[in-house]
Amino acid sequence: MDAIVKSILDHSGDNKPTREEAERAVETLLRWLGEDPSREGLIDTPKRVVKAYSELFGGYAQDPVEDLSRTFEQVSGYDDTVIVKDIPFFSHCEHHMVPIIGKAHVAYLPDGKVVGLSKIARVVDIFAKRLQTQESMTAQIAQAIDGALEPKGVAVIIEAEHMCMAMRGIRKQGSTTVTSTYKGRYKEDKQEQIKLLSIIGQE
Repeated sequence: MDAIVKSILDHSGDNKPTREEAERAVETLLRWLGEDPSREGLIDTPKRVVKAYSELFGGYAQDPVEDLSRTFEQVSGYDDTVIVKDIPFFSHCEHHMVPIIGKAHVAYLPDGKVVGLSKIARVVDIFAKRLQTQESMTAQIAQAIDGALEPKGVAVIIEAEHMCMAMRGIRKQGSTTVTSTYKGRYKEDKQEQIKLLSIIGQE
């Protein structure tokens, strides 16, 4: 089981705040902003925010390894690259809790077994729905696929815009951050890297 998921599950009993406590925390933030939580437009905002957070950060309660556990070995001898490109995602920066918006490209070289393509996108989604840095998210996706499928190689490339740069601080809109992780054949064989980057349009 993913270590982060295990930690959440192990500590999800009495130590976890209740929904009501979370709603009160949102109300406190509203008052700190100078708002009146009792005015008409904000009466249900704490409930809405907590409900939204349950969805936006639902990845903490999910195990990516479980999604990758069902594999297929009857692939008619196929042993070349499998690429799922342009997987859109929304995440949140762990430093400011503002959005990270981007897309992921995931590739692996099968070693006798493959996984349903939707599962790759699902793994991206699970890690995206946690507080993240782009670097960590890139490595986590690669590690999960490498550990579950034991392929000949794994590559993960993420392109994203960070709202902590666009909305605050330096306020530079439109800048894109690119991170990549290569394992196995993709790390050892530069020709495989070049071939992959050409396919996904990164060359």
